[in-house]
Amino acid sequence: MTTVDFAPLFRTAIGFDRLARLVDTASSGQDAQSYPPYNIEKTGDDTYRLTMAVAGFRPEDMDLTVKDNTLIVSGRVANDGPKTEILYRGIAGRAFERRFVLADHIVVEGADVQHGLLHVGLKRIVPEALKPRKITIGNPGPTAIANDSNGAAQAA
Repeated sequence: MTTVDFAPLFRTAIGFDRLARLVDTASSGQDAQSYPPYNIEKTGDDTYRLTMAVAGFRPEDMDLTVKDNTLIVSGRVANDGPKTEILYRGIAGRAFERRFVLADHIVVEGADVQHGLLHVGLKRIVPEALKPRKITIGNPGPTAIANDSNGAAQAA
C-alpha cells in the first residue's frame, strides 16, 4: 500500500484546507528554500501563530507585508557594525524572503521579536454576512406564502 504525505501541502498555508489551492502552491516550488526555519501553530479555533527563527535580525531589519492574501516576511541585516574576522559562521545572517498563502478573512493581528524568534499573530475574522445564522420556523417573513380567496397559494 502506498501512503501519501500531505505535510508539504500545509507548510505555507494558514487557516484553510482548500486542497486544490494547496496542491497548486506546493507544486509551484515556492517552498524550495528552508531558511529561516519556522513553525505554524493553531492556538485557538480561529487564531494562529507563525514563529520564525530570526537570530541576528532586529525588528528594523525585517519587513512584513500582506498583499493579495499572501503574507510576505523578509529580512536584511545591515552591516553597520564593527568589522571583525569571522573564524566560524554558525548563525546565518543572509537576507531572506518567505511567502505564506493566507485564507480568506485571515488578518495579521501583530508581530513581535523575542529571544531571536519572530512571532506573527493571525486571526480569522469572518464577516457577519458569511456567518451561519439560525432561522426560526413559524416566523413569517416578507416572502411568506399566503392563500388567496380561491385557496391557491401565492407569494405575498
